[in-house]
Amino acid sequence: MTLQDADELTIPGILARAARRHGEATAVEDGSFTLSFAGLEAASLEAAAAFVAAGVRPGDRVAIWAPNQAAWIIAAIGAQTAGAAIIPLNTRLKGREAGDILRRGRARVLLTVDEFLGTRYPELLDAEDLPDLALTVLFDAATVPETGRARQTQAWRDFLERGRGIPHDEPLRLRATLRGQDLADIMFTSGTTGRPKGVMSAHEQNVRAFTAWSESVGLRRGDRYLIVNPFFHAFGYKAGWLACLITGARISPLAVFDAGAALARIERERITVLPGPPTLFQTLLAHEALGRHDISSLRLAVTGAATVPPSLIEKMLSVLGFETVVTGYGLTESMGIVTMCRPGDSVERIALTCGVPIPGVEVRCVDEQGRTVARGEPGEVLVRGYNVMRGYLDDPVATAETVDPDGWLHTGDVGVLDAEGYLRITDRRKDMYIAGGFNCYPAEIEKIMAAHPGVAQVAVIGIPDPRLGEVGQAFVIRRTGTALDEAGLLAWCRDNMANYKVPRRIEFVDALPTNAAGKVQKFALRGGQPAA
Repeated sequence: MTLQDADELTIPGILARAARRHGEATAVEDGSFTLSFAGLEAASLEAAAAFVAAGVRPGDRVAIWAPNQAAWIIAAIGAQTAGAAIIPLNTRLKGREAGDILRRGRARVLLTVDEFLGTRYPELLDAEDLPDLALTVLFDAATVPETGRARQTQAWRDFLERGRGIPHDEPLRLRATLRGQDLADIMFTSGTTGRPKGVMSAHEQNVRAFTAWSESVGLRRGDRYLIVNPFFHAFGYKAGWLACLITGARISPLAVFDAGAALARIERERITVLPGPPTLFQTLLAHEALGRHDISSLRLAVTGAATVPPSLIEKMLSVLGFETVVTGYGLTESMGIVTMCRPGDSVERIALTCGVPIPGVEVRCVDEQGRTVARGEPGEVLVRGYNVMRGYLDDPVATAETVDPDGWLHTGDVGVLDAEGYLRITDRRKDMYIAGGFNCYPAEIEKIMAAHPGVAQVAVIGIPDPRLGEVGQAFVIRRTGTALDEAGLLAWCRDNMANYKVPRRIEFVDALPTNAAGKVQKFALRGGQPAA
């Protein structure tokens, strides 16, 4: 798989190449809705015209806040064709969290849904001040009432209609002017500062990284890829539908994971590729309908994002019937990919390591003085290569703290490189835990919880969980005179933060263990020693 022309170093260019190569082969199968590769290209150009008609210009930002569906892909590539960078938003965010990202990202257009799983997304933003947002587009609405909307809102169908007046060749002209170094997306990730940061990445970085990813895992033309991982995450967007466009695989988006429904869909659509976090495969293995469906088509699984027991790998091979299971390691600041295992690696190597660096990427482990440690010795994982982000949006200080002058990305993870170059992650320097495949940053959760009028001080840690890998536990000091209880605080948290961030347990304490500088000693909390 080679990239020859400049236009093939952009995401819209990759779709154009796929349309030339695969034509009428099915590119997307979303329930009863299907599109060929040629049809997907045409739909993306139609969407690009609509963005132009809406006033989107090269360099603008377009946000997408919606579950996995074909329209998400069409909108993303359409916006990128018009020269905009997309800002994917987690569908679990609450209004305050989404509003903060939309403001700082200066999104001009928001594509979302009117309702998903009981949440009415536009209403979550009614109280948010969004001076740059000119238009909200609803994927799931046939019409939009003239009243009752805080901002200009259009149905997806009507939005596409407004592009009819744009000259037919304008989207093609814009696509031809795109370059690999142009910004493709801004993906917001949290950090130890407690505020999400916008990770900027360019088209060429994404295309090169997931060409390498596809080759490493063995994704190929004709595969049928059930994309359970959300499109707002690099796993569902870049290692998902973008990888399918690169290889000619079929995209089968899944908006909500239900094990029984997924098993039925694997049988019905003869799914061959199913990546996901370990919890996904554990849920499939435990489901009562497992033996009632023919899932013999399954060929390739890619997992990671948490510890993977060797026994789970063995069951994925023997019970679920995968021919190949691989794991990898990455972070948003590295396009979501740094290392990958290889097909044919042993069960132990797949379970206990993250693989070797992808071509063109360097990895080393260093001590606290920045000196490279010997193979087999632990150190902070540093990454350098074309996959390192362009920087954090409007935050040169945080960028300089994360990427040093020599181009090394300091991941904050502690790992060990073995004699053959396989990486094993052993610890995290960054104060983070992973719940069901989602990164959870205690500083961000603490900042939100501190806004509760009954909370004087809070500290959050990750604790083991048999299903999700880790979940949050909060230690809370009540404000004097308040009668805050666990149920009430948990209910408030569910209203004010994405559900994966909500702590599963809250313990009220009189004091938190601190060092001489007043910093909370979380190692003491992890050891079960909160000051009482």
